[in-house]
Amino acid sequence: MKEFPMTKFAPAAPIAAYWSLKLRNSFAVRHYGSVILGIVRQTSPLAAATLLAVLQTLLAGCETATPIVADFSPPYHPDNVFLTGTKLRGDVKRVAVLPAACDVRQTDLGAGCDALQPILASELVKTKKFEVVVVSPEELWRLTGRTDWTADEVLPADFLSALKKEYGCDAVFFCEVTEFRAYPPLSVGWRLKLVDVSRKETIWSSDEIFDSGKPPVMAAARHYQQAEEWQLNGETAAWLAMNSPRQFAQYSLASLLYTLPAR
Repeated sequence: MKEFPMTKFAPAAPIAAYWSLKLRNSFAVRHYGSVILGIVRQTSPLAAATLLAVLQTLLAGCETATPIVADFSPPYHPDNVFLTGTKLRGDVKRVAVLPAACDVRQTDLGAGCDALQPILASELVKTKKFEVVVVSPEELWRLTGRTDWTADEVLPADFLSALKKEYGCDAVFFCEVTEFRAYPPLSVGWRLKLVDVSRKETIWSSDEIFDSGKPPVMAAARHYQQAEEWQLNGETAAWLAMNSPRQFAQYSLASLLYTLPAR
C-alpha cells in the first residue's frame, strides 16, 4: 500500500475571521473567545469547520431564546413626595437611619422588615448625599426603650437630641414598611421621612406602594434592572425584576430616594 506523506494543513484563517465577527457579542466570546479562536487558527479547515458548526448550533439557541424585551408601558415615577426645599442644607452631613418599623402582627411585614433593612442602608449610601449611620434595634432600645419607631408617632421629648448626642447626627431617617409581598406580583410599600434634628422639621418624606402587577411599575423595574445589570440580556433582567423581592425592593427604594433634595 502506498503511503502518502502527512500534509500540514494551513491554519483556518478565513473561518476564524468569520467567526470572530459572528461571535463577538456572544457570551462565549466575551468569556472564552480567545481560547476558541486560538484553537480554530491552529487546526485544519475540516476540524475548524466541525468545531464552529457545533458552536453555531449552540449559539443559535442563545441568540433566539433571550431577545431584548420591548416594553412600551410608560415607567412609573413616585409622586407622593413632600419636600421643604430642592436642596439639602449644608449642615445636614450625617444621618442616623433607624430600624425599619412595621406591623409585626402581619407575618409578611415582619419578614419584610428583616430582609429590607440592609437594602435601605445600602441604597441610602449610594445616593452620596450624606454620611449614613445605622442604628441597630439593640441600640435604639437602650436609648429609647423600644426597638423601632415611626415618624407618625408621638416621640419622647428627648428622642432626637438623644440620637444626636449618641451618633453626632444632623438628621434622622425614619422607615416604615407598609406592605410586602415576596411572590409575584411582587409588592412593597414604604413610608419614609427625613427629619432635621436641630430644627425638628421634616426635610423630605414619601409614602408609596410599588405593585409589580401594575404595568407602569413593572416597566420602571425592568428599566432599572437593565441599567444596574447591564451585562444581562433583557429577558433575564425582566425575570429578576418580576421574581426577585430583593431586586424589586432595590428598584423601589432607588426610585424614591432619587427624589431626595439635591446636595
